[in-house]
Amino acid sequence: MDLTNALRAFVRTVERGSLSAAARDLAVSQPAITKVIRNLESHVGARLLERSSRMVRPTQQGRVLYEASREALGTIDSALEGVRRDMGAVEGLLRLHAPSCLGAHHVHPIVTKFQAEHPGVAVDLVLENRAVDLIHEDFDLAIKYGRPEGQELIIRRLGMVRRILVAAPTFLERHGPIETLEKLSSLPVITTPTVSPRDRLPLQRGNESLDVPVRPHIRTNSAEVLINTLLRGHAMGPVQSLLVSEELNQGRLVRVLPDYEVKSTEAFLAYPSVRFMRPAVRAFTDFAIPRLRAIDGIVG
Repeated sequence: MDLTNALRAFVRTVERGSLSAAARDLAVSQPAITKVIRNLESHVGARLLERSSRMVRPTQQGRVLYEASREALGTIDSALEGVRRDMGAVEGLLRLHAPSCLGAHHVHPIVTKFQAEHPGVAVDLVLENRAVDLIHEDFDLAIKYGRPEGQELIIRRLGMVRRILVAAPTFLERHGPIETLEKLSSLPVITTPTVSPRDRLPLQRGNESLDVPVRPHIRTNSAEVLINTLLRGHAMGPVQSLLVSEELNQGRLVRVLPDYEVKSTEAFLAYPSVRFMRPAVRAFTDFAIPRLRAIDGIVG
């Protein structure tokens, strides 16, 4: 039995809570994973996993082995990759999670530029609008909106993501200029559930904060739908300024009530708190953070 590979299979099974999911991650069959775990249990003389029809979880002895093995395997991987780095190579798989809107417009170009400098690094770029557990879902890094809590994470602050009110010129031609909050409340708006819960828009002007009632015409969690709706003049609404800087410069969208901004969101880059960071993760972090902070629409 290859003890290192057996421990990798065991650690992945605990983190995923499923033999089949661990098998998919490791690109082997479920029977192969099951056999490896049984051989490992025979090797240590203890039952390591409790199995049910719905999930797999570690026994008390399994939890002890998992905690020790996870850190030890991370140290081994870091050491091996460190040797390769010292020989001039940063390589391996990098798993990165980011919000869909920021990821498609800005993270993806950063990833491709990074790979141009480090062609030995393969990247799994997962773009979703949901919170992820970096450890149990096997992500090296995640860009998160809002300060992460409840996980053993190291976080690096990127800045505040600005949101502004915009409309297409055709929308303003139909509805006239928007110069008051009362006019804003009367118009069709496209927004997201997170930005305007309970049909109220949190606005700021200097140190003043207020919630303005709005009339959502469309609610969506898709940045593409949001921007296309704005560009077609179907509705006006709040949008992350980093998503529409080009459209604003071209005059395809214009700011509405420019003295006001929608409440900003704080952005962070997070990664698991492990003793050793793999060189590929460290290299990407050093490469990406200044570029993310320099995005037009993210402010200190």
